[in-house]
Amino acid sequence: MFSGSLYAFLAGLLGATASLSAKLSLGAAYMKEICESWLREWPETQGGSAVCDWLHIPLRLLCGGLLLTCNAIMWTLFSKALRHSSSSATATVTTTASSFISSGILGRLFFAETHTPLWWAGISLTLCGLLLLHGATPEKLSQEEDKKDK
Repeated sequence: MFSGSLYAFLAGLLGATASLSAKLSLGAAYMKEICESWLREWPETQGGSAVCDWLHIPLRLLCGGLLLTCNAIMWTLFSKALRHSSSSATATVTTTASSFISSGILGRLFFAETHTPLWWAGISLTLCGLLLLHGATPEKLSQEEDKKDK
């Protein structure tokens, strides 16, 4: 069975993928540019611009469906991460860090985005906090507190 940290990591990755899908589905120019760049790869394709005038609509709808699917799976995995983690803070910070890092990577791959040193500093601080949370041992309940919880 997966640990809470793996569920949290996957939830963050899917959250970033959902954000990418939203950006692609709501921005008409992105899908049209992607379509035209794909058609430029094949010189035998004639009238590529005319094809992209209507093809970007189904591609945007497909990205919208991917957005809904990724969000549903992300929330399911985040719920499992909360259940399997020693604390909700660990699951939340792990999901957040995974989402930030995945967003940075996906932004670089799909949109050629660059990140400022301030962004890298923020990611570094988030990862340091994550390491502190994962390195801390969970406190054991005393016998009196354990009896109260039952």
